[in-house]
Amino acid sequence: MASWFKRNKDEQGDGTESTIEVKASVIADAARGAGQPPERRVGPQAGIAADGVVAGGDFEGDPSGEPTASDVVPASGALEVALAERRSLVALCLYALDRARSAGVAERIEEGLAGVGVSAVRPDGVRFDPAHHEAGGTVATADASLDGLVAETEVVGFSDRGELLRAPIVTVYNREPS
Repeated sequence: MASWFKRNKDEQGDGTESTIEVKASVIADAARGAGQPPERRVGPQAGIAADGVVAGGDFEGDPSGEPTASDVVPASGALEVALAERRSLVALCLYALDRARSAGVAERIEEGLAGVGVSAVRPDGVRFDPAHHEAGGTVATADASLDGLVAETEVVGFSDRGELLRAPIVTVYNREPS
């Protein structure tokens, strides 16, 4: 099965890492045309086959730009492939975000995720809900109005268009008895 990714090989032979590019317009076209028959699925630089959709456009195929058999994904599975690849990319970005040493890099990854519908969850100041938050600890307070509220987000959570991907780990205010 063809991928919607272009892998740039190590052309210099010097052991440098390869890079991956994704053609977003192909994924968007597949999502928009999910309920349409294969012959009606069209998009910029995407060829159409009788039994499917070209998954890759100019990224794969022969030098003339014409699609080859390896570029065709059955129309029934095109959306599933795109969604599975998106989930993998989101998981990879969350992994990289957790390990980013630079605040600027972490911020840029978070902005990129937000651009595709994955938002950070920082519930500071809201009532602790074990269904949506993970308690990492407590902090004592004498103020009764703070009891049970999230004092601080220790590890940011993430949701994908409302679906919780990772619960935030939080510190919760706990009222000390007088």
